[in-house]
Amino acid sequence: MSAIEIEDLSISLGVGVHAKRILGGVNFSVEKGESFGLVGESGSGKSTVLRCVARLLNAWDGRIAINNKAVRDTPQDEYCRTVQMVFQDPYGSLHPRQSIQTALQEPLRIQRMDRHQERMEQALIEVGLTPAFLQRYPHELSGGQRQRVAIARALILDPSVLLLDEPTSALDVSVQAEVLNLLSELRARKGLTYLLVSHDLAVIDHMCDRLAVMQHGHIVEILDRAVLSTGRATDPYARELIRASVEYDQAV
Repeated sequence: MSAIEIEDLSISLGVGVHAKRILGGVNFSVEKGESFGLVGESGSGKSTVLRCVARLLNAWDGRIAINNKAVRDTPQDEYCRTVQMVFQDPYGSLHPRQSIQTALQEPLRIQRMDRHQERMEQALIEVGLTPAFLQRYPHELSGGQRQRVAIARALILDPSVLLLDEPTSALDVSVQAEVLNLLSELRARKGLTYLLVSHDLAVIDHMCDRLAVMQHGHIVEILDRAVLSTGRATDPYARELIRASVEYDQAV
């Protein structure tokens, strides 16, 4: 059964003659428990897809369904308990004047969930932090610790789907692997479904079962992860993207 279904997703920004098509007829599905990647150059539309699924953009056409239920027909509180998002920038996703306790407590309060203290402490433990972090503020944490808090906040409502927007690109290289390994471990333990956007094919190779290559607002090819090591994509752009990534990694 599919956890995420996207059918003929299209969106244009602007009005009249100034309107620009950002996405045009995007189609793919993600099975329950799968980690699915979206890759492509900047401006290809991959983050726009994520924002449509996250209901951060609403002026789209087509169909988006989570667990076989149309997103537009899902009440906001039910949607938030099912889908959560981890943003790229751990420095910007946490309010600098709010303690970690406030950041974690807010979604619980909005959803009228009980056992706040127990849930917050458990969420921190699950991401490798101690309950003592509840009393700290974002400026007292490293980038990796902030992203762990952001992941804890996303998990605290016990969702089944996580949307990941370049979750490690703002972190030091030494910390990136730790956060990626944490995300992989959480998916295996909790049976989570991931939709991951990344420009880094090494991240996709580490995290994803399948990937969709995007160009100019369209999916040009959907590939199994194994293709990343062989380069045997069918579409010329997909082949070139994989080749360029391999050459860059070898040069580094």
